[in-house]
Amino acid sequence: MQNQLKDFHHYKGDDLTRFEKVERKVLEIILSIESDEAREDSKIFEFMHACGSIQVARILAQKRGLNVDIAATATILHDIQTIISGKHKDHAKIGAPIAQKILNEVGGFSKDEIETITQAILHHSEKEIYSKDPYTELVKDADVFECSLYKNAESFYRIHKPEHIYKEYVKRIKKVREELGLKPEEVFR
Repeated sequence: MQNQLKDFHHYKGDDLTRFEKVERKVLEIILSIESDEAREDSKIFEFMHACGSIQVARILAQKRGLNVDIAATATILHDIQTIISGKHKDHAKIGAPIAQKILNEVGGFSKDEIETITQAILHHSEKEIYSKDPYTELVKDADVFECSLYKNAESFYRIHKPEHIYKEYVKRIKKVREELGLKPEEVFR
């Protein structure tokens, strides 16, 4: 048994998986942001949202019987355009090719894996559209659920989203809360 044990690398060294290399790359991009001044979100929020969303994605992927690494990779990359530019406008559409470039640079991802990941990123902002793609739905759900845990998330959504989109966010949050065994009526915590 002792010979089979392997110490955790804490995201340093040469023993990272391709998935961990992507995670590290995204977090290094966030950490390299010098100023929040021209950004819509602070780099602290970007860091917290990236880390929080990926953990929610891992849990949901396990519950849904999906590949945890693919779900986590799609989720850590879902806001890559916002992370790089500091802007939300069209971030899903612009972010998918950026994510594809990162996946190709890291290497080791199959065409099908890249397609699954980039499609989830491309469509993650369409919260009102329910697709048959489980990874796209997982990224959408992880995104809104994780955001719902921040103070004043409800106010932010009400101010910045049309009413019909706000209702879809609430619907998704309730669904995830129920899936996780949490009280669905306590939408914003």
